Amino acid sequence: MLNDEQFGAMFDTYRPRVYAYAVSRCGLQLAEEVVSETFMVAWRRRDEMPAKAGLPWLLGVARNVTRELYRGELRRAALDEALRVWAEEAGPDVADEVAERATVLRALATLSDADKEVLTLIAWHGLTSAQAAKVVGSTRSAFFVRLHRARRRLEAAMNDVMTTPRQRALVPEEEW
Repeated sequence: MLNDEQFGAMFDTYRPRVYAYAVSRCGLQLAEEVVSETFMVAWRRRDEMPAKAGLPWLLGVARNVTRELYRGELRRAALDEALRVWAEEAGPDVADEVAERATVLRALATLSDADKEVLTLIAWHGLTSAQAAKVVGSTRSAFFVRLHRARRRLEAAMNDVMTTPRQRALVPEEEW
């Protein structure tokens, strides 16, 4: 296990090279995030680190961090695109029901991925709370808490969406 001084020396020695690797893999914008996450993993796993762990081990960690970062970005981008398309389908000249759908979709697009997942598992995918709890890897009671909180955040987001002039024009004044 590396002590604090040894870890600090490893950080000082290899940080520029890990940063260069991160820039080459994901660009300047995400490089610092990759480096930070790489050394955080190294810090957490310093007791499991091979005795001669050095640059190759750190670059392997950076590679995994980059891959997970891209996977998360791809999932987020795909969901955001699907929500954007659904929201665009609901134009301002359609029935009130579609306007309400557009409001929900716009509000849903502002929520975190975790909240979107919990809400859509129940509302769109038709799972029971027990089934959805298995999907997210939690107990049923913990899932109920997450669902309740996600619904409150969705309601707040819908109120925020309704305050925009474009959205208010979609819904008759007596409804807001």
